[in-house]
Amino acid sequence: MDDPILTIEEREAINSGRWFSSLSPSLRHDILRCAFVKRYKDGELIAARGDPPDQWIACARGAVRVSSTAISGKQITLTYVEPGIWFGDVAIFDGDRRTHDAYAHGDTTILCVAKADFKKILATHVELYEAMLRLHARRIRQLFGLVEDLNTLPLRARLAKQLVHLVRSYGVPSLSHGAEMRISLQLAQEELAQLLGASRQRVNQELKAMEREEVIRIEPGGLVVRDREALMRIIDTETH
Repeated sequence: MDDPILTIEEREAINSGRWFSSLSPSLRHDILRCAFVKRYKDGELIAARGDPPDQWIACARGAVRVSSTAISGKQITLTYVEPGIWFGDVAIFDGDRRTHDAYAHGDTTILCVAKADFKKILATHVELYEAMLRLHARRIRQLFGLVEDLNTLPLRARLAKQLVHLVRSYGVPSLSHGAEMRISLQLAQEELAQLLGASRQRVNQELKAMEREEVIRIEPGGLVVRDREALMRIIDTETH
């Protein structure tokens, strides 16, 4: 059964989101007032391709894995929605059905606003229209940046960028070494490779090279970033 209330940590993740925190207090209040909580176990389906756009969603804990299915039947991971990020609004605006599958990655909590309530809030707060335009513009910029990186940067730099992003979103201090950051999002190398548009073998080679250089450490439970500044230097070297 869904817990109807966000935990303190989940509420903080929503309220501290870069986009959501930029909204006026009255708009944030109205969004949260009509929102409801859903909780999922690892791997559970949140929304399927072809579903009607009946909810606007934010991730409050864990991650939402957005994927598509190749002609061969293999699932391809496109992105992970992290805590504080809202999604699902594009289908509400254009009225078309959802274009991708969304699964819980780890124990995941989402906050949902029904389509009817979303439209009521739009009618009440003109501010939300401009805020949604800013949100969509940011997504477009990120998308163009990803396309540019894919076409201009070597895999080593793209991997370093992805690791920096994962540390920013999911990094927790290592218990044994305070300066090190463990990436709490559990990603298989195949999933990491899909995010980078590369083969698992090539990503494994780059990770091994970074481990030899003492930039990261590969552990059974995931990746530990030992030297974030070294990752930044890799990105800077390859982009200039």
